[in-house]
Parts: sequence; C-alpha cells; structure tokens
Amino acid sequence: MLMQDLVSGQAEARPDATALVMGAARISYGDLETLSNRTAKMLREMGCKPGDRVGLLLPKAIPTIAAMLGTLKAGCMYVPMDQESPVERLARIAKACEPAAILVSKESVKQFAALREISPEAKAAQCGTLADDLGAAAGVDFAFTGSEIAQMPAMAFDCRRGPGDTSHILFTSGSTGDPKGVQISHENVVSFVDWGRRYFEIGPDDRNSGQPPLHFDLSTFDIFGSLSAGAELYLVPGSLNLFPNKIADFIRTSKLTQWFSVPSLLSYMMKFDVVKQDDFPDLKRLLWCGEVFPTPGLIYWMERLPHVTFTNLYGPTEATIASSYYTVPSCPPDASWQTPIGTACGGEELLVLDEKTLEPVTDGEIGDLYIAGKGLSPGYWKDPAKTAAVFIDDPRSDDAGERIYKTGDLANVGEDGLVYFLGRADSQIKSRGYRIELGEIETAANAVDAVGEAAIVAIEGEGFEGAIICCAYASMDSEDLSPAELRRALTKKLPSYMLPSRWLVMDPLPKNANGKIDRKNLKERFSDGLGQTA
Repeated sequence: MLMQDLVSGQAEARPDATALVMGAARISYGDLETLSNRTAKMLREMGCKPGDRVGLLLPKAIPTIAAMLGTLKAGCMYVPMDQESPVERLARIAKACEPAAILVSKESVKQFAALREISPEAKAAQCGTLADDLGAAAGVDFAFTGSEIAQMPAMAFDCRRGPGDTSHILFTSGSTGDPKGVQISHENVVSFVDWGRRYFEIGPDDRNSGQPPLHFDLSTFDIFGSLSAGAELYLVPGSLNLFPNKIADFIRTSKLTQWFSVPSLLSYMMKFDVVKQDDFPDLKRLLWCGEVFPTPGLIYWMERLPHVTFTNLYGPTEATIASSYYTVPSCPPDASWQTPIGTACGGEELLVLDEKTLEPVTDGEIGDLYIAGKGLSPGYWKDPAKTAAVFIDDPRSDDAGERIYKTGDLANVGEDGLVYFLGRADSQIKSRGYRIELGEIETAANAVDAVGEAAIVAIEGEGFEGAIICCAYASMDSEDLSPAELRRALTKKLPSYMLPSRWLVMDPLPKNANGKIDRKNLKERFSDGLGQTA
C-alpha cells in the first residue's frame, strides 16, 4: 500500500466527513481527494515524472496537504522546505535534491525569488503556486496557478510507484554544515501508521493536533495517522507556539482528543501555568517525541489531566517517526523518576550493543543504541558514504540486505526490561580527567523544583579542565533561581567534577525550527563569553 492510498480509502468511504481544519477553513475527505488528484494531474502536465522531487516551499495549510498528496499521486517525492530557513540553506537543499518543480505560496514567493538568484537548481525548477491571485509576483513566471489546477480532471491515475520507493525526503542538520536528506519510503510510513492507529485506537471520532512544522517528521504521523483513520486533523498555526495561553485555548476550543508535540512546548506551557485542573475534557491522549521530557513537567501535566494517557515516543528521523513507546501508567512519585523510552513499536527492534563487539550488553550496562526493522530509511539521498557509516549490516544475520541503524544514542536495559535513554554518545566529555555524560547533569538540573527547563552543553577549555560544562536554564514563573542557588541544589545530586562552571539564565531557552532546544546556539553564546560563574 502507498501513503496516498491510506487517505483515498477514507475519501471513498466517507467523502463528506471533515478531513482538515485550519482556523475557519475546512475541507472534506472527498474534496481533499479531488484537489490532490487535480494537483497530481497538473504536476504530470508540467513534465514531472515518477521519481522526480517536488519542493514544497509552502506554509502549513490545507492546500499544502493536498499538494503533498498530489505529489505522491504523481509518483514524485515531496521535499518540505522550511520557509523560516535562510535562503542559503534552502539553496543547499535544492542542490542536493535537484527538484523538478517547487511549489510556492503568497508567503514564500519572494523567498523563492531570492533563492532562484543564488541556486541554479531552483532556477531550473518549474515554479507552481496553489494560489490563484499572485500574477507575476516578485517577477516569478508560474508554470501553473491554483485556478489552473481547478480546471484539471479529478480522476485518479496510476502513480507507478511501489511500497519500497521513496515517498519524501526530510532534510536534517548535518555535522559538515550541509543538510542531510533522509529518504523515507511509503512502506516505512505505512508500517508505523498501521501500528500507531491500532495502539492509540485512533478513529473517525478523533480530533487530532497537527502542531509540528511539515519538515519535521512528527507531522507525518499527524497527517497520515489521522487521515488514514478518518479523523479530523486540526492544523496548528506556527504563530501560536509563542503564546502558551493561546495553545491551551486552541486545545479547548477545538475539543482535541489527541495532542502530539515536542516536550519543550509542554514545558513552556507549564512554565506559564496555563493548564487548569481537569482541563481539556475531550483530550484522551498526549504524546511527545523528539527529546527528553523533564519529569517535573510530566508530573505537572499528569496531575492536572488525570483523564489523559501520556505516551513517550522515541525515534530518529532515519527510523521514521518513532521506533519505541512507553505509556506512563501513573503519575511519577518524584522528580528523580526517569521516563523509559520503553519497548519497540510493531515491526521495530531496539538493540543496546557493545561499542566494539556489537554484542548485546548485559542489563543495566550502558551501550550504543541501534534500531532494526521496518522503519529504517533507505538511507541518505545521494550520499552512500554517510549511509554506509550508520546503516550497517546486521551482525545477527547472514542476509546482506538486513541492516541496523546506529542512532548515536546511549541506552541501557533496566531491571524492568525497558530501555532507558542515557544521552548522546557524542555528549560524553572528559573534564578534569573524568568521563562525564552531559545527559546525567541535565536530568539532575531539570529535577530541581524551581527550574522550568535546563540544558547542559560543553565548550572547549584552554586550561587543565578540558571541556567546560555550561548550564543554561529558565526559572519557574513563580521562582527567581540564581545560578548560585541552582549550583547548591546540584551539589546534593552530583559529584563536584560534574557541576557546571558557567551559567546562563534565559527565558525561554532558544529553540530551533523543530521546537527543540538549540544547543548549537547555546554553545556559541557560552563560547562568546556569555554567562557567569557561581
């Protein structure tokens, strides 16, 4: 089965049911099917062939989802392009994927014009718009407009792609500065969506959130998990992320039954105490993924929403949305409790292996975390060297086609048989002769009651100490926690050699486009001399 088939099935069964909602705009499953079919036909008419890439330089909106589905129906791969990214980064993405077409909106047409000036690949791509009133905006000649799409025939046609073919490419940060294009196949997504829909019991009566940006892999489950189940997907405007009270009001007024986001946003809402006791009466499930959710924040949410189930999902982009899950059975007893990443999702495996032998470590021992199973990406787009470095032959199998993915994370298996995330392997530093896991320090800092959120980074030092441990944090709204006070609190939890020596009070901590803490930004601030000693 292909990803678009998940949605077409609902359009055939329930054409008049609402599929997507954004603000006052709504579209039914039947109309979404028609619009996506017409978009597919237009892409074919303008020369896009099966396997071509189509860049989506579009905002999160109903027409964008139709364009995504239309691209798949045309047999092409969609490539979300973040409108908030610098033009130089978009140029690197265009160079890597060489799109046959780039779709733009009223909001992004000027950005596209600037991109075309510095990118031969963008200049060579045909430009289409889903709007019908842009004319020759910013000097761009459009291969088609929204009004021309509306004239296309609405019948479906064979896209000539198979389940193992790449459906879309998601570009993530690369260590060399060039974004890495993670290929995701149809069967990668369908496998996880089938599992997730069953496990979370998503159905036609659900109203699910679409909070992450479309270039972030969590959005894939929002879209295809919801639409494959016949649920209503409520697209959350990105502008709301700056206003926790408005996010809370969005959940209430939309009567959402499922909310899925990164923990940073949940912590932000906690900081401003926008969740009332027994709030969001329609909400059934709260899911998070992408980073560790500090336990004080989890306690805050679980105490206020005793009617909601809380599930931690774990998984890198290279393994498609998520690879493991853990539903928290009851409110944690205190802030020192650690949420496991749990057990593997259907069709997946979590492997905690010895760094050198690739043999399983004993329970309780720290090892490198690998993933196997149906979610593994085909690899990085046109980068066999990077692909071979992390997608390696499965040492347990004689079949050369069986692979495991090295996540770069550290983990162990607890006495309860669950897997626990212990931080990044590259977050291990050496300071004053000691090997230190920054994740352990960060967990301790986030467990301090007066801390809203905290992040630990390390910068290079010139003295004997080696790496310098730095802590950036925000106090709870009702607290004013000084670095000296936080340091004293940490002395009760950590040995002296693990205590940060530089401190930066920030409200809020900087976030990247995916809503995660921007650790690179923090490192740059500390390296520039910001922060204080305590």
